[in-house]
Amino acid sequence: MRLLFLGDMVGRTGRKAVWDRLPGLISDFQLDFVIVNGENAAGGFGITEEIFLTTLQAGADVVTTGNHVWDQREALSFAPRYDRFIRPANFPKGTPGKGAGLFTARNGARVLVTNIMGRVFMHPDLDDPFRSAEELLEACPLGEQADAIFIDFHAEATSEKVCFGHFVDGRVSAVIGTHTHQPTADHQILKNGTGYMTDAGMCGDYDSSLGFDKEEPLNRFITKLPKGRFEAAEGPATICGVALEISDRTGLTEKIAPLRLGPRLEETIPSFWS
Repeated sequence: MRLLFLGDMVGRTGRKAVWDRLPGLISDFQLDFVIVNGENAAGGFGITEEIFLTTLQAGADVVTTGNHVWDQREALSFAPRYDRFIRPANFPKGTPGKGAGLFTARNGARVLVTNIMGRVFMHPDLDDPFRSAEELLEACPLGEQADAIFIDFHAEATSEKVCFGHFVDGRVSAVIGTHTHQPTADHQILKNGTGYMTDAGMCGDYDSSLGFDKEEPLNRFITKLPKGRFEAAEGPATICGVALEISDRTGLTEKIAPLRLGPRLEETIPSFWS
């Protein structure tokens, strides 16, 4: 199975780049399943229903999120209506929406997708991400109820991401990190077959501060005083994500590589897809 994951869409320029390029990527590389993180798609803060639906129309099968999921208040209303909108699974009981879902890929495979948030340097009051993952995997084991399992691990601390990857190694197809908006260079297949990358990066303007216009973040570092609001950068966007080849037999990753398309970073197309 060919699976593509795209990191956090940031603002108008990020989401437009995804909408413009994704249909061609699906067609050109015959992708079976596409996951996009959309938590920063609306001006850098949250996601609207219109943006969510347009992302699906562009070809995404599932949209994951993270700590900014409720920044647009309308998300509290529309999240429960859509199975393909995934908020972090380790939010408290009773939180609107779904933290995981089982979907059918274009090749007929059953794909479990979940979004789990880390706690280190983020929200220590969230449910334990390791226990949350254990409960999900007990309910829907790889090779039984699911042919593939993908986890978007939305976290700040690299150590927490790495340890989480080892914790589920061999029990899920892939763990790909999000949240920091900077793509890492550690894509790999762990010892027991799980594809792993600490952070997929963002789909946004890289001539920026994490997808935001750099002037206000610079001002705050230098003066320690706020001068204005953080605004999503509007320059040309680079798409960053991860390409995965997942075994139809085991559900584990056979090949993994970054995908980067755009003007700012060196373009990278997985050799096994070209």
